[in-house]
Amino acid sequence: MGGGRRKATYADLEAVPPHQVAELVDGELYVSPRPASLHAVATSELFGELRGPFGRGQGGPGGWRLLFEPELHLGEDVLVPDIAGWRRERMPKMPRVVGFTLAPDWVCEVLSPSTVKLDREKKMKVYAREGVRHLWLVDPLRQELEVYGLEGSRWKPRGTHTGQDQVRAEPFEALSLELALLWEE
Repeated sequence: MGGGRRKATYADLEAVPPHQVAELVDGELYVSPRPASLHAVATSELFGELRGPFGRGQGGPGGWRLLFEPELHLGEDVLVPDIAGWRRERMPKMPRVVGFTLAPDWVCEVLSPSTVKLDREKKMKVYAREGVRHLWLVDPLRQELEVYGLEGSRWKPRGTHTGQDQVRAEPFEALSLELALLWEE
């Protein structure tokens, strides 16, 4: 095998300054700046739109625990999705932990130029390996929502929605999501 690079550890992740987002994927430490304004708006608006009807059951079916930037400990990987959701029947009580070891049922990654490759390639593979059933990729620059569902161990596209579309996307089909809210300028 030879003298390869040292595998990054959780101690390396903890040493990253708090104004940055740190993740461990395939033994490598990834450090990203805090999201820029378009990213932050898209994430905040989407979380707000979903939390009422699905997290709290206000005007919707409820049944979900939705979290903003949870730390996921999935095998040796430590990921921080922009938003993640667990069905309440799988997570009846909120664990008192720093890192969640139960894979979410749904994950949303809001793409930034600095994270798009990590999100699309390495993190999608980890989410599939861990059995996350639903994945959304939101691209505020392109004003685009990509919806994926897991079939076996592979992601299958369920639809791409753009601009001002009204969207009903799995697993939140009960809500007609107005995409224009995510692209606020």
